[in-house]
Amino acid sequence: MKVLIVGGGAREHALAWKISQSPLLTELIAAPGNPGIGSLGRCVSVRANDIDGLVSLAVSEKVDLVVVGPEDPLAAGLVDRLEAAGICAFGPGRAAAQLEASKSFSKDLMLRHGIPTARYEVVTSNREALEALDRWSYPLAVKADGLAAGKGVTIAQDRSDAEQAIHRCMVDCIFGDVGRTVVLEEYLMGEEVSLIGLCDGKKVVPLEPAEDHKQVFDGDRGPNTGGMGCFSPVPALAPEAAADATRSVLQAVVDAMAAEGAPFRGALFAGLMLTDDGPKVLEFNARFGDPETEVILPRMKSDLLPFLVGCAQGSLPSTPILWSEQVCVCVVLASGGYPGTYETGKLIHGLDAITHQPGLDAGVQVFHAGTALNAGKLVTAGGRVLGVTALGDGIDDAIHKAYSAADSIHFAGVHRRNDIARRRQW
Repeated sequence: MKVLIVGGGAREHALAWKISQSPLLTELIAAPGNPGIGSLGRCVSVRANDIDGLVSLAVSEKVDLVVVGPEDPLAAGLVDRLEAAGICAFGPGRAAAQLEASKSFSKDLMLRHGIPTARYEVVTSNREALEALDRWSYPLAVKADGLAAGKGVTIAQDRSDAEQAIHRCMVDCIFGDVGRTVVLEEYLMGEEVSLIGLCDGKKVVPLEPAEDHKQVFDGDRGPNTGGMGCFSPVPALAPEAAADATRSVLQAVVDAMAAEGAPFRGALFAGLMLTDDGPKVLEFNARFGDPETEVILPRMKSDLLPFLVGCAQGSLPSTPILWSEQVCVCVVLASGGYPGTYETGKLIHGLDAITHQPGLDAGVQVFHAGTALNAGKLVTAGGRVLGVTALGDGIDDAIHKAYSAADSIHFAGVHRRNDIARRRQW
């Protein structure tokens, strides 16, 4: 099969790495890709939000499958356009992608179909939002309705925090039009986990759960990011509980979307809070998570490609997915200043040393998140730069391998958390 991957981050690198292992693959293309993906296949300089360019590329290359990584092209209807052109595509159509593109849509859907989630209120003006605050206690989640690169959620500790978050969304418009509608949501207590299911529009095959670290600093301090690290499996979500959540959340959403005329095919990501009353949905993503993908796929022993094709064609394979019992940990190396302003173009040193360090290269992968080549030299090109990932025989071994590898990599201003997976009870 000839496969085109849309996107250029660490999630897409992890997908490319896993797909490249399939005996079904004949050629791998990525648009736009990154230097890490370039070692596995051919990168073409078509941006992930260039819908016309991506459709033209898929048609001209006669690809057998397009795997869409990021959320923006899904929300823009890329899969619909590809299918109209006769191209098989992994990912939901525009109508189903609303599960991620609009928090108010997903909350209303859950309310209609009895899917467990937090109490909420949708407001569409600054005045309405400020009046609504009288009805809420604190802490309170203030969420921009649309896509905000994982940075649209503020946990307001008091009314002043909430008013500032609302002002940033609705008056300053720091997220553009996607923040003109705001969701006020009950703050849930518990441990947050990520559960992803592969969906063919009718049924769901769950992947192994993962747990990420969203805040930029150790001890869960500072602003939210796209994710500073991750681990899998998740001790807090036992297999029986994961199966229950698959039925009560993932399968329930697939059934709901089918009933409402927008079948969901692709990767359905549920961010769950494990409360005393059971798992409740914090958010949905309509694609593979990042950095969750970087710790889930290294543990997957089965061939991923047949499952991607099955989702796209509306018929998942009946064979079960096999999983390694090893633990996987990912440590993100970020640019200094992320998730705020940061500089790019910093030379990256030390990647070659990882493969030459005795005993370290086994089970270690470095996924490129925001990198580029400048005159043949690898440089930083984003906020999250690299995802240093390691498989280990137990959590301590995986943490040691991931941080030992991360210690070998350097660039000016590099920032990382030093407590990834260390604060959990294993």
